[in-house]
Amino acid sequence: MILDALPAPGPLLKARSIDRSYGLTQALREASLSVAPGEILAIMGPSGSGKSTLLHCLAGIFTPDAGEVWFDGRRLDTLSDTRRSELRRTAFGFVFQFGQLVPELTVADNVALPLLLGRAGRRQAYQRAGGWLGRLELDGLGERRIGELSGGQAQRVAIARALVTRPKVVFADEPTGALDSLTGEKVMELLVGLAREEGTTVIVVTHDARVAACADREVMVRDGKVTDPYAGEAVR
Repeated sequence: MILDALPAPGPLLKARSIDRSYGLTQALREASLSVAPGEILAIMGPSGSGKSTLLHCLAGIFTPDAGEVWFDGRRLDTLSDTRRSELRRTAFGFVFQFGQLVPELTVADNVALPLLLGRAGRRQAYQRAGGWLGRLELDGLGERRIGELSGGQAQRVAIARALVTRPKVVFADEPTGALDSLTGEKVMELLVGLAREEGTTVIVVTHDARVAACADREVMVRDGKVTDPYAGEAVR
């Protein structure tokens, strides 16, 4: 398939004037945002402001009602469901508030799963999974079930799963929201540190200023509109 392309070089991710509604409720209103390769970006805003909807549009989970989303020089929002799903398996990683790990599987199984779904060899998948568990200070826990872990350990497993495919972007939606403050800080330090080592772009949705402080830049979402607090105006 031949896709329209943005002039190079450019941002890795870009939203242009996107709208998104749920019935009569408008979640995003002409929201625009650019994210550079390797950037750690925090999206902040009160509950119901549209920040998670913006993240889901950037990740191709939702398609906007109007506007455009570009990833790596290609239109993302016009791709088929199949192609967007493929990107989410190969180019994107995800960390959610409650991990969304598979409780029936072991820790190692959960981390290797994205590689196995991408048809990597079983031995290679588990070797890479083990390497990431080591980097996230989870050595010796590979055979445990998710229910046997602390909240911080489970969230580190989620980070290992997100990074194991070496994605270009990790999307993190309130990754510390279910953790105490000290555990949350440790989780964010590991996520940001490993992302920088890998050159991975991270987009994190949070309402916690301490989490946002780990980012290179913050943007604010209010009433569905994106505002860059450093520039004091809507991002265009």
